[in-house]
Amino acid sequence: MTEEKKNNNKLLWIILAVLLIALGALTYLYWNQHTELNELVEQMTIEKEELQEEYEDLAIQFDGYQNMDIRNDSLQDLLSREQQRVQDLLEELRQTKASNARRIAELKKELATVRAVMKDYVRQIDSLNATNQRLTVENQQVKAENQQVRSRNEELTQANTQLTETVTRAAMLEMTSCTLTTLNKRDKKTRMAGQIRKLQFDFVIAKNITCAPGMKNLYARITEPDGELLGEDNNLLFPFENQEIHYTLVQQIEYSGENYNGTCYWPIDEVEEGFYTIDFFCDGNLIGSFPFQLKK
Repeated sequence: MTEEKKNNNKLLWIILAVLLIALGALTYLYWNQHTELNELVEQMTIEKEELQEEYEDLAIQFDGYQNMDIRNDSLQDLLSREQQRVQDLLEELRQTKASNARRIAELKKELATVRAVMKDYVRQIDSLNATNQRLTVENQQVKAENQQVRSRNEELTQANTQLTETVTRAAMLEMTSCTLTTLNKRDKKTRMAGQIRKLQFDFVIAKNITCAPGMKNLYARITEPDGELLGEDNNLLFPFENQEIHYTLVQQIEYSGENYNGTCYWPIDEVEEGFYTIDFFCDGNLIGSFPFQLKK
């Protein structure tokens, strides 16, 4: 073998050795980078899962606040928009590959921003709740005070009503007695039923200084044993208890506040045996009711 050939073989082995070393180095670098890449992807997958859990927790928190009675339309709208934003970012995160480290990092920053916004909303909600609670307490106190005032007013109204009723009753006339005398056609007393032509009623109205003096109409209703009203006429009406009722006779008297003795008459053609009633009214009040009996 010539010297030149030996040198060529040695050069070839050197080149082969260099190539083998280079190939080994490249293989090692590839394996090392592949391993690092797998570890990075695995780490990013874990970070993505953790980030996804954080987004899901945040979405649950937003759901909780949406179910609250916030009573602030503007704040409610802001919460709704942020809640939708969290849902959109969560959906994007689910679709983002774990190898997309840049976008995952951006979504992580977005999460921090949303959390800061939510913290401010929570502060506003807490402030509103505290204000609502204070207003509720104040409202309850006002209601309690109003109820006390209403109760007091009702008591005063009742007392005034009772006082008014007392004063009204005190001002009412009262007929203390009424005596019946039966008369014949000559206005003489008679007990013979066949001769009775007139009924005479002698009455006494008690003294009452609280009643307004002056001229007054005294109405009388005479009821027969069968319940019919003597002398009933559609034109003979007077007011009593918010209605107009019939009367048998009316007599004008002048009342001065002292005892008043008066007499009224009623003509009668035929006596019906049984119990009668005469009721007296004055100033819209029933002031006396007296039964009497007629026999044949």
